[in-house]
Amino acid sequence: MRVLMFGWEFPPHIAGGLGTACYGMTRGLARNDVEVIFVMPRASGDEDERFVKVVNASDIEARYCDSTIEGADDIMRKISFIHIDSNMVPYISPEEWDTYREEYERTGRKFWEREGDSWTQRYTFSGKYGANLMEEVARYAVVAAEVARQLEGQFDVIHAHDWLTYFAGIAAKRVSGKPLVVHMHATSFDRSSSDNIDTRVYEIERAGMAAADRVIAVSNLTRNIVIEKYNIPAEKVVTVHNAVRFVDKDNELPERGVEDKIVTFLGRITFQKGPDYFVEAAAKVLKRVPNVRFVMAGSGDMMNHVIRRVARLGIADRFHFTGFLKGDDVHNMFQLSDVYIMPSVSEPFGISPLEAMRANVPVIISKQSGVAEVLDYAVKVDYWDVDAMADAIYGFVKYPALSKMFAEKGLEEVTGLKWNNAAAKIKDVYQDAINESDKK
Repeated sequence: MRVLMFGWEFPPHIAGGLGTACYGMTRGLARNDVEVIFVMPRASGDEDERFVKVVNASDIEARYCDSTIEGADDIMRKISFIHIDSNMVPYISPEEWDTYREEYERTGRKFWEREGDSWTQRYTFSGKYGANLMEEVARYAVVAAEVARQLEGQFDVIHAHDWLTYFAGIAAKRVSGKPLVVHMHATSFDRSSSDNIDTRVYEIERAGMAAADRVIAVSNLTRNIVIEKYNIPAEKVVTVHNAVRFVDKDNELPERGVEDKIVTFLGRITFQKGPDYFVEAAAKVLKRVPNVRFVMAGSGDMMNHVIRRVARLGIADRFHFTGFLKGDDVHNMFQLSDVYIMPSVSEPFGISPLEAMRANVPVIISKQSGVAEVLDYAVKVDYWDVDAMADAIYGFVKYPALSKMFAEKGLEEVTGLKWNNAAAKIKDVYQDAINESDKK
């Protein structure tokens, strides 16, 4: 079986759990005899291609006068595809076109080519989550159609990850006629409160799932949201829990430098991840046990708020902010930790507790996380219950026998949560989509 997969990031260059999940998944699929062509907006050339072929969308010259995407629904027309029988393309103003033309005349650099009745351009994606994200999502869909055309006959099914690539998946499906599977790693309702969701993203998510032949949700929690909030038929939505990849060899244990116990939060410092509840629980613990240090590893829009709150509580000397960590630094941080906590307000799954358990660290997770569905040896608390959170931290740092039991049992438990098994379920989803498509 061969899969054309659209992602947004791939290790070693990642901004969050999506890239980590894609890496583990593609390795697992390879071991289940599934060939994956992984398309991403901007590849760096140092991606691990032992188990996957990476295609850099920035290297693809896309045609913009393309009749194959006629009939797109309203949101597709508004955001992604604008049919203009001229040398103009979506999101390029006359002023910008003049700049491109002048640059071409000055340097001889080939921005445009004439191909029949179409114009082509190679668009260099930033691949980042910045101010031009919506523009890049739209252009990615245009390039995806070209990729699908060029790879005609080389794949059996299309797999698109998260809302960033849903339009790309739809475009590839329309060009190739192959079935589409979309993967919901997080919904708009996870990223913000129900009253404050980004309606543009919601509409992209809804359009992607409506166009898909199958939807994979990373937890039953997410599956229920997909069905109830997006009105996607239940029979089309399948839960496949994420897993954890065991590293080939452990790094040498880094030097701690302190004798204090270390409690770690690792993730984006945003509303969804509940960093403020972590701070409040820390303050309660420090009133009872002074020799504990709290590490907040990550970055995000709540960073300044959290720092100010730590200062007001008078616990700044017990707090450490590392900034964003990736690769070996993440593994080292877990090895240094005595307790790991994920107090997410809403977490579709949450791979980081599995990574902590893999490092023999006891974990505390919120009941509002998908990973709570698959773990028995993790302490589960409501994200808002900072008293219960503080009690759990206190228990682990004060009672070594309790900590050891959770660490040992947790390691045994997480050993069974392998990407090979998750990938086998995903392969079954592919086959169901293919079989259904063949009947049409």
